[in-house]
Amino acid sequence: MGGGGRYPYPKQVWSPAGGWWTRPSNWVANTAITSAGILAITYAVWTVSANNEKRTEPPTRPIPSMMWAKEFKEGKEQQ
Repeated sequence: MGGGGRYPYPKQVWSPAGGWWTRPSNWVANTAITSAGILAITYAVWTVSANNEKRTEPPTRPIPSMMWAKEFKEGKEQQ
């Protein structure tokens, strides 16, 4: 299964993805750092979204965002 062996390629071509046949030695660390960054950004966006969520009409049945939305947590305390 192959597509042939490696062939000569132009060395002056730069690629942001690393070029032909790349396999950096620190790919595990790069993946871990990128994953941590994605998780941190996702958590920040999730938190801001949950704090700013407002519903003009209350839901007729339970919805998942009721577990974390500030609006519904405050409603439980007031009742």
